[in-house]
Amino acid sequence: MDLLLARQPILDAERKVYGYELLHRSSRLDGFDNSDGDRASLEVLSNTLLSFGIRKVLGKHRGFINFTRELLVNDTALLLDPDVFVIEILETVQPDVEVIAACRRLRKKNYLLALDDFLGREAFHPLAAAADFLKVDFRLTSHHERLKIVRRYNRPTLRLLAEKVETEQEFSLACQEGFTLFQGFFFLRPEILSQREVPAFKGNLLRILAEIHAEEFDFGRLEDLIKREPSLVLRLLRYVNSAAFGWNSKIGSIRQAMALLGEDEMRRWLTLATLPALASDRPEELVRTAMLRARACELLAIEAGLAGRSLDLFLTGMFSLLETIIGRPLKDLLDELFLPGDVRQALLEPPPAGGRIGSVFRLVENYEKGEWERVTDLAKELGLTAENIAQRYLEATSWAEEIFSQIHVTV
Repeated sequence: MDLLLARQPILDAERKVYGYELLHRSSRLDGFDNSDGDRASLEVLSNTLLSFGIRKVLGKHRGFINFTRELLVNDTALLLDPDVFVIEILETVQPDVEVIAACRRLRKKNYLLALDDFLGREAFHPLAAAADFLKVDFRLTSHHERLKIVRRYNRPTLRLLAEKVETEQEFSLACQEGFTLFQGFFFLRPEILSQREVPAFKGNLLRILAEIHAEEFDFGRLEDLIKREPSLVLRLLRYVNSAAFGWNSKIGSIRQAMALLGEDEMRRWLTLATLPALASDRPEELVRTAMLRARACELLAIEAGLAGRSLDLFLTGMFSLLETIIGRPLKDLLDELFLPGDVRQALLEPPPAGGRIGSVFRLVENYEKGEWERVTDLAKELGLTAENIAQRYLEATSWAEEIFSQIHVTV
């Protein structure tokens, strides 16, 4: 694979996914010259999406793709489906005659246009008048400047998007200012609750999570806890009786299902099954991100020389957002689980804690943010190739989308 491809979510005011900005660069980890904003790069991106499956990367959502002046005036956007992609014009593109003409051609073909890092400067008004989205950077603008932009450009056909929104306070402020779309990692930030504020419905699910990660796996205690969750029983029996297993006879009991799946598979399946329920009062993208991290870490196990630690890598990725999902300090939550020392270190301590487990996790975390230089350093440390990382991340993205859609059907 010739392309590193990551995605960052764009959420609406209800914290539901509207779309994803696609971050991409050449897979040449050495000597990257930061100039892959040309037609060849976009052709690779288009081919990657088409060959792998656009919906496996974006789900049912739109994809925002950055465009330089060259890409814009050469009509390179025609490589992309206007019903799926949004053309995001970089802040370096000056609104000259050729650029304005290119935007008009795209509008006639029903493409949606977004302006990146819009500051409200008068010279960019012609572009703003043609845009469907204005992206305003919270780090580059003041409250007063954003209000001026909202007052001038707020119209029914335009969506105002606040980007680099990193905290709940900034999200609330952006909502008050009149923005309706939001990009940033505010939804991944934990909001710590007191013990008594943790919703009661999470209690038994937390006990299940603790039981499957106890030092000794007790089928009897686990069966008793699962019985208290009828929806979990139904999903477990559906799963174990699916065509993927091909048993000769139907599996009808929890104990039989657990015996057939074994300890490791039960740990993996129950972690996947309980975390979405624990996060039912949180943004959906939080669960999707945790799943993507878990699967990406797991898939990199063999190439990273950790073939026997795939479950530990899966749990590292999944539990990385446990604090945000549940609303309790991560250390307190991990103290209730029996996890390997390097997994705990990777989750609780700064780099380079956690050894190779920690390095794989941090590689995946930086990949999702598009921190390509850090990805390069970690890839070299682990002996991974760019092609392997890109392929595994796309596979993990597809898997997370599929699992997430199944959750909505079965929960």
